[in-house]
Amino acid sequence: MAEFTFYTVPMSRGQISRWALHEAGADYEHVLMDWATRPESYREINPMNKVPALVHHHRQDDGGTHDHVVTEAAAINHYLAATHPGKGLLPDSHEMSSYFRWMFFAAGPLEQAIMAKSMGWEVGAERSAMAGFGTFDLAVSALEGWLKTNDFAAGGRFTMADTYVGSQVTWGLQFGTLPDLPAFKAYGERLTNRPAYIEAKGIDAKLIEQAQDG
Repeated sequence: MAEFTFYTVPMSRGQISRWALHEAGADYEHVLMDWATRPESYREINPMNKVPALVHHHRQDDGGTHDHVVTEAAAINHYLAATHPGKGLLPDSHEMSSYFRWMFFAAGPLEQAIMAKSMGWEVGAERSAMAGFGTFDLAVSALEGWLKTNDFAAGGRFTMADTYVGSQVTWGLQFGTLPDLPAFKAYGERLTNRPAYIEAKGIDAKLIEQAQDG
């Protein structure tokens, strides 16, 4: 049995965590589902019936295993960094504030702002303080400002935070949900050239192609 079981749909946020699995060099096997045929038993792993989900078959000192379930892509990715500390994906003490700041910004305000705009949900100026993201332009400007002066989410080097922040940016540029800003394009180029990114994306691209052909 592999150390991790990864539940995913190829065309989903599961792509974010597959990238993280490859950056961590994790020993994993995947369980593929599609939107129409997720078994009811999957709700025992994630009651929301969403993907991705990660099950860590944690090996104990007595030789047994105990399963740990992690859901939500940002949480999965950080968990993988924490369980593979030798890969250098965790922040050091000086990077920690930026690491968590931008990972949770991307998982919260940025994603909310993108979704609201995509759905046509208008937040009036008088209510922008009530919305977790303020306004779309404000959320975009905040991230752009950071990436104008920093190569990565935690500062000067790649960390696991970039698998999440970077996925939001590269997806947004690909599908037009984020503006084509120079800081975003340069950041995306730094990430998409990484071997783990190429390897993970190649797996999902092949699975998507196979599903479409079938």
